[in-house]
Amino acid sequence: MKYTKDHEWLRVEGDLVVVGITEYAATQLGDVVFVELPEVETMVTAGDDVVVIESVKAASDILAPLDGEIVAVNQKIVENPELVNEDPTGVAWFFKMRVDDLSVLDDLMDEDEYADLIG
Repeated sequence: MKYTKDHEWLRVEGDLVVVGITEYAATQLGDVVFVELPEVETMVTAGDDVVVIESVKAASDILAPLDGEIVAVNQKIVENPELVNEDPTGVAWFFKMRVDDLSVLDDLMDEDEYADLIG
């Protein structure tokens, strides 16, 4: 897995990149009560707001970590937002995207670097 400074995790599955938020981010948000996901086939640029997530504490936007196309979204977390708190790095992924070049993930943090960030 790779990580962003915005507390997103990215995992490669075949030619797709699966994106979610880290356990640290889910804990900081508190109990998640609402998730709005992007439309499939949406083209995004790194830094675009793509997901709205609301918790009992705050509302936040999840940013696109890479340039690419959203090819799948996880309806389970729309129907059951509490999954984001229960299993943020497993069943509670947000979206899958297709990117032109998977080597862009090399610029992101690995697990040790992310652990240092949240220290």
